[in-house]
Amino acid sequence: MESKKVLIVEDQKSISDIIKFNLNKEGFEVDTAYDGQTGLEKALSGKPDLILLDVMLPVMDGFHVCKKIRETSTVPIIMLTAKEEEVDKVLGLELGADDYITKPFGMRELIARIKANIRRIDLMSNLQDVPSNVQEFGDLTVDLNRYEVRKNGKPLELTLREFELLKYLAERENKVFSREQLLEEVWGYEYYGDIRTVDVTVRRLREKLEDDSSDPKYIMTKRGIGYYFRRP
Repeated sequence: MESKKVLIVEDQKSISDIIKFNLNKEGFEVDTAYDGQTGLEKALSGKPDLILLDVMLPVMDGFHVCKKIRETSTVPIIMLTAKEEEVDKVLGLELGADDYITKPFGMRELIARIKANIRRIDLMSNLQDVPSNVQEFGDLTVDLNRYEVRKNGKPLELTLREFELLKYLAERENKVFSREQLLEEVWGYEYYGDIRTVDVTVRRLREKLEDDSSDPKYIMTKRGIGYYFRRP
């Protein structure tokens, strides 16, 4: 099997070297960048399977890099954030990162996250052999098996995590799920995040799916409980 390529964008060479050493041991091909601009260029030209992206970077910060990558690519991005910077996590997710991990982190946890995110991409790459399962929801057409969403016939660019959340809710119409349930079911047991991750992903989904994200007709909020999918 072809080895997967991980791009590490981290300005502290000592941290980058340790991560690279451990990923090489696990069979990953690794490229590195020590500033945001170089990281962005390598992300766009090198076609990595996953990007580890530090927030605090010289030349261009990680948020800016993430935003730029998301303009053209849905490659999985795991943000590396400082433990005390809660705002970093939320902002990173709002800009389209798939996951985050706080420093200091254990190498086993990091590798588990990387493998989990790459597994999702492998699933997607095998979808041409999967029979389609197209569902119509108002002006949305969703192929639940092939991870394709169209609105009024026009394809929407969803990250894998956004699609998985949409799929989970759409397959269980009108059933309300708490944030904790969604974290467990959609993000999986390997996810160590907090419930705001769900809120941010819902907000991003609404911005893409809804005509007016402040007055949603698909992904609804049940105040004090959680979220559910409604067919308009």
